[in-house]
Amino acid sequence: MKLLISNDDGIYALGIRTLANTLAEAGHEVTVVCPDRERSATGHGLTLHQPIRAEIVESIFHPAVKAWACDGTPSDCVKLALWALLDSPPDLVISGINQGANLGTEILYSGTVSAAMEGLIEGIPSVALSLTSFSYRDFQPAAKFAKILVEYLAAKPLVDLMLLNINIPAVTWEEISGVLITRQGVRRYVDVFDKRIDPRGKTYYWLTGEVLEDIEPPVGLNLPQDIPMDVHVVRDNYISVTPLQYNLTYGTGLHQLSQWNFKLK
Repeated sequence: MKLLISNDDGIYALGIRTLANTLAEAGHEVTVVCPDRERSATGHGLTLHQPIRAEIVESIFHPAVKAWACDGTPSDCVKLALWALLDSPPDLVISGINQGANLGTEILYSGTVSAAMEGLIEGIPSVALSLTSFSYRDFQPAAKFAKILVEYLAAKPLVDLMLLNINIPAVTWEEISGVLITRQGVRRYVDVFDKRIDPRGKTYYWLTGEVLEDIEPPVGLNLPQDIPMDVHVVRDNYISVTPLQYNLTYGTGLHQLSQWNFKLK
């Protein structure tokens, strides 16, 4: 398959190097276009008020991998690749492997998911891959699953256009319990701003927070309740696969609001 790979951890991140090299060694045509530095939690930001620069990168990846480092956001990278750097569209856009989970409502802020979503917006099936630890450094199990997934999608393409948000537990391959299809849970934080004083006596704030994972999603989303939530299954060492789309229209809300009867005159 022809693959476009990006991330939000930057060109030198171990996760993207492990992913790209594994897929290139498996015989896929791999192109990497990703930020030149870490751009985590940038959401779906685009660069509009300054130029975007991209430079060819050599000696980091497998010799068969073509790679560019871009000074824009993760979404910039995928958009630039699709519209300027690639000679033809890829079969699949893959973002990752991210260092840290992208579960529940975290996907709204995630640069990893946003890079994959950019591919989806352009009509290309996409995958976001995340390792559920900020410290665990063995990306091989996640890359191994990515190889299996790509081979599966090559044989059985997705019927509908979607993004697969995948979180891989930070354990050895033998410790992975299996793969489960999940629905997006809620991973809210109790936001805490740590107030500090800089050397010049000026006040600044550092965003921290405590994760609250066990919050049920709002009712009325018309999601099957027998499907487990992503935030739950990774605790039991299952790989979580959640199908996403970019249309945020609230179906139940449409029905409810259709009963409104405004009279402007």
